[in-house]
Amino acid sequence: MRKLNIDFTLEKYKTLCETISNSSYTTFTFEQYFNQENPPKNCILLRHDVDRNISNAHKMAMIEQRLNLVSTYYCRTTERVFKPEYFQEIAAMGHEIGYHYETLDKAKGDVEEAIKIFSQELNAFREFINIKTVCMHGNPFSPWLNSNIWNKYDFRDFGIIGEPYLSLDYKDVIYLTDTGRTWADKNIRVKDVIKDKDHQKNNLLIGNISTTDDIINLIKEEQYPRICLLAHPDRWHGHLIDWTGELILQNLKNIGKAGIIWYRKNKN
Repeated sequence: MRKLNIDFTLEKYKTLCETISNSSYTTFTFEQYFNQENPPKNCILLRHDVDRNISNAHKMAMIEQRLNLVSTYYCRTTERVFKPEYFQEIAAMGHEIGYHYETLDKAKGDVEEAIKIFSQELNAFREFINIKTVCMHGNPFSPWLNSNIWNKYDFRDFGIIGEPYLSLDYKDVIYLTDTGRTWADKNIRVKDVIKDKDHQKNNLLIGNISTTDDIINLIKEEQYPRICLLAHPDRWHGHLIDWTGELILQNLKNIGKAGIIWYRKNKN
């Protein structure tokens, strides 16, 4: 079958990874990065939030391994994602498996119940794989922000050393995300955002970024010493039918997310 070489395909992701591999950047997992006493320069933190498709995550992990890159895969506890055999295979490639928690959503805002669920689900992961970092899942249609459980509790009490939204210094790290199936910072990011001041600075630094080719060019320029790059495995496909289905689904979701943001701005 002819390979797809359009944006948001596994072939395009391979090209992105080849660009990183051929650059002076070094990739780190979040566990490796958080364990550094002095954060290294010329590094890229590859992050993957595995929301629905662990099989695609496995394909991306193999691409990275072949190019000597490492990354972190944050996995949910849903039936389609929580597959320990995949966790172990991905970790064996040198990547990190992290816990993609959504416990405040599950507890409907009850913080005490949410931390109980967090502990239970974290232990479920640890039956199969060592977990040292966690990252919140941001459901745009939920009224709760999952990371708010750490306003009352401390993730370090669970043997966790970091959380990307809370533990990275975004004054020094450029944040790039494919949320909404675009790299552009359009008005469709409900929860996948960093603090306002850092967010504004981030926008000024990266300029007009919208496609994976823009990201490739940015990496080739090697202008920024530290980059956090989030690529959701759900977005990247190797077959036209899957690629088209994701395109349609994401466009519909983006309409809903834009409506949520518009409503909140006008309400305030």
